[in-house]
Amino acid sequence: MSNVSKIMESMDYGPSVEDSAAVRDWLKAKSPFGHFIGGKFQTPGKTFASSNPSTGEALAEVSQGTAADVEAAVKAARKAQKGWAALSGSERARYLYAIARHVQKRERFLSVLETLDNGKPIRESRDIDIPLVARHFYHHAGWAELRDAEFPGHAPLGVCGQIIPWNFPLLMLAWKIAPALAAGNTVVLKPAEYTSLTALAFAEICQEVGLPAGVVNIVTGDGATGAAIVEAEVDKIAFTGSTEVGRAIAAKLSGTGRKLTLELGGKSPFIVMEDADLDAAVEGVVDSIWFNQGQVCCAGSRILVAEAVADRFETLLNARMAKLIVGPPLDKSTDIGAIVDPVQKDRIQAICRAATDAGAELVGGQPGEGCFIAPGYLKNIAPANPGMVEEIFGPIATLSTFRTADEAVELANNTRYGLAGSVWSESATVATDLAARIKAGVIWINCANMFDAAAPFGGYRESGFGREGGFTGMLDYLAEPPVKPRKEPEAGAAQTAPGGDGQGGGIDRTAKLYIGGAQKRPDGGANYAVPGGMAPLGSRKDIRTAVEAAAKAGKWAGMGGHARAQVLYYIAENLSARADEFAKRSSKAEVQAAIARAFHYAAWADKFDGRNVQAKPAHLVNVLPEPYGVIGIACPNDQPLSAFMSLVMPAIAMGNAVVVVPAQDDPLPVLDLYQVFDTSDLPGGVVNIVTGSKDELAKVLAAHDEVAGLWYVGDRARLAGVEKAGGGNLKPVWSPAHRDWTGAQAQGRAFLRQATQTKTIWLPYGALPAGTGSAAY
Repeated sequence: MSNVSKIMESMDYGPSVEDSAAVRDWLKAKSPFGHFIGGKFQTPGKTFASSNPSTGEALAEVSQGTAADVEAAVKAARKAQKGWAALSGSERARYLYAIARHVQKRERFLSVLETLDNGKPIRESRDIDIPLVARHFYHHAGWAELRDAEFPGHAPLGVCGQIIPWNFPLLMLAWKIAPALAAGNTVVLKPAEYTSLTALAFAEICQEVGLPAGVVNIVTGDGATGAAIVEAEVDKIAFTGSTEVGRAIAAKLSGTGRKLTLELGGKSPFIVMEDADLDAAVEGVVDSIWFNQGQVCCAGSRILVAEAVADRFETLLNARMAKLIVGPPLDKSTDIGAIVDPVQKDRIQAICRAATDAGAELVGGQPGEGCFIAPGYLKNIAPANPGMVEEIFGPIATLSTFRTADEAVELANNTRYGLAGSVWSESATVATDLAARIKAGVIWINCANMFDAAAPFGGYRESGFGREGGFTGMLDYLAEPPVKPRKEPEAGAAQTAPGGDGQGGGIDRTAKLYIGGAQKRPDGGANYAVPGGMAPLGSRKDIRTAVEAAAKAGKWAGMGGHARAQVLYYIAENLSARADEFAKRSSKAEVQAAIARAFHYAAWADKFDGRNVQAKPAHLVNVLPEPYGVIGIACPNDQPLSAFMSLVMPAIAMGNAVVVVPAQDDPLPVLDLYQVFDTSDLPGGVVNIVTGSKDELAKVLAAHDEVAGLWYVGDRARLAGVEKAGGGNLKPVWSPAHRDWTGAQAQGRAFLRQATQTKTIWLPYGALPAGTGSAAY
């Protein structure tokens, strides 16, 4: 018999299993499930089993979607979209509000169903996931109401194809469906093969609230079904999943003009500074990577601890790890549930074996019967060890040390991912400094895995692009206000021409490239004929040199918006002083437009602000626009001066450095700007100009790992090759429509938004009120 002292030591109050009878009765009555298309459940076709990962039992039979099923769903969504978009914002808001209320009414049912299907502990699905599902629909009901006022001139995209993973089945559905519907789009969503059941329960809720037929369509199936959605005639793809699949989708959509949001893998750092509250940090590890079986793309799986406190931290970590309960997910006392499928369990173990074979030591992390793995971590692990590099996606972290804050940042950024990070320090100065320097889309300070519908979520680099949630997430489901298109002249051949050495042939002048703040001859010294002389024929090596120079211009971003504004004003002033001279090389209208762009974006340099969003109480949640770093720009083939300044000024105003390919057939007016830049205190390397074959040089820029984003103005057929080149490293490519670059539509917020990526920083403050911690909304 247990006595009180033993119970207080173990905190074991006996089993407390959530009753699943109502859910099982529902599954028995509804299985086998057909797809939900056009407001109705279809007759089931070929099916597969959806199983309980904690026991292996089959829960229900779910239909395997075919290309024909996807086509039918897209057709239904297309038919419904016009009517749905025609509703007033208030009418769409009422539907989203009704969905939120119905989710709340069925919270217990949905929580149990999620836990049965996914394997996560009931307290995770009950206290975090399902309340956040309701929160997303409430929040986006507000955006539906406010869309026209807050996003003037914007329009819905049309039909959105959405593909979600198995780690947060219903929450990921809400992340994607709620903003899409608020914006006026309709959707075709494919849940993960392993976890389709809550999506089908959500389809019932859509019926219950009377959502118009075809607005939401659910097609279940495996990867082939997802591939069919990517192939289908939809206007946007929103994908959450592996980096490898995301890369394939980006390649597939190259040149199609369809919008794409990718939320991919992560290998997030969890930094514990010397002055951190170590007990709180240990609980952060538990919240971040163990309570959810590590099946979270943003889990702080790379624990980096200050060497001075590493021994103490590890002692506390081991003591806490020993108390965690691995067991049946429906038991309210369970801390760690089941891995979603045996395939995933095998993958986790394979990475752990590779890590230990490479010299790491595994502490804990032992596999149990069925789909269970105990929590653990890999220590004595080198930076290149597979366990440190690969996304494990299980309850296994890595533990390594650092000595200085600079070393911590270097280790944190030593990854191809950039999804999230967590910083633990009692010093606000230290914590916010590290938060600013870590290259990731979400940073938690003294907390972990905090989410809210108002707070944008998404990554940098190979963690994808685009955001879900908040103001930024809404923009990703809306089309920019239309511009009057302009046909771009066909480019001539950029190849070495007679007189290419600048001698004779009636050539007026031979220009040079502008790289790193200096004029340079092109690699190999080749030139090509253009009006007024010879332009340098830039090469792959010239692009590499220019990107190197741009990457070294990091102090430009650190100057701050006010200082950058002064430089842009100075550029405008100096160009104004030489307006007549430049007008002779282009036109008066072009020069006046170029001057206007410098003045316009100088004004914006210190005013394109972030925002503090209302998320959880007692948390400052700052959404900050950050420069990409190095942006490649390929300009159109006419209006060389005004197009160049219309594209370059917003990019550098936001703190980026640029490598620009100007108008292929008439680049000399742009190359003459080097004198303006040199006399305007623009630091060397902020603007680099490489002339030559636009499409070939753009592909080199797109493939370069140091180039974080690419802007390309040009023909869609040629854009496809550029986007494919950028798909290898998941580079966002923006292709603004060619327009009159001397007109009013050549400037505005759209350019500034494309010049920045948002970073969301969570900072708890004060004494947290009851019920507002990370385990509850």
